[in-house]
Amino acid sequence: MLDAFRGERRRGPTAALARQGLLVVGSFVLLLYAIEILNTLMLHSLNGVFGLRPRTPGGLLDILTFPLLHANLAHLLSNTLPLIIFGFLVFLSGLRVFVTAVASSWLGSGVVVWLIGGLNVTVGASGLVFGLFAFLLVRGFFNRNWGQILLSVVLFLAYGGILFGVLPTVAGYVSWQAHLGGAGGGVLAALMLSRRRPRSGTSGPAAP
Repeated sequence: MLDAFRGERRRGPTAALARQGLLVVGSFVLLLYAIEILNTLMLHSLNGVFGLRPRTPGGLLDILTFPLLHANLAHLLSNTLPLIIFGFLVFLSGLRVFVTAVASSWLGSGVVVWLIGGLNVTVGASGLVFGLFAFLLVRGFFNRNWGQILLSVVLFLAYGGILFGVLPTVAGYVSWQAHLGGAGGGVLAALMLSRRRPRSGTSGPAAP
């Protein structure tokens, strides 16, 4: 009876975190669709104003807005499912982990596009997709967590093909710079959030 009660207590926080993750990630995706509907009604004029313009002073501010915009509905649809899956899986590790991974992927994607992007304006959340995916792939190795490593193997087998999107020779119509920067940001987030393990033979209280 006591063991069953303890098991219920352990499942409770996990279920609550899962519900919160669905709410947060789902709300963000709904926001992207609301913006796309408005942008479509405005003949996608928002892309020219808030899309990322590489190597321009105003483009630095565009880093904050370009993942919220898309070239068209098909572009947004292609990002929706992986964004939901990867975002939800990252959120299961907690809100702080989710915010850190998203912020690092967002910033990494934007900075790389601003530095080495092409002449065209860049829009789209694919940099976030690549960042969250890269985070999930490498965090288990940094944490030495076999459960996370197993998840990364499953995700690689299912979605590993998208990693070709970081190569400039694969497709000229996508921003490989955004993909590369986002993936780099995801790896950086995993490194920053990696759990520090105390060295063997040392004494004293563990760091929080």
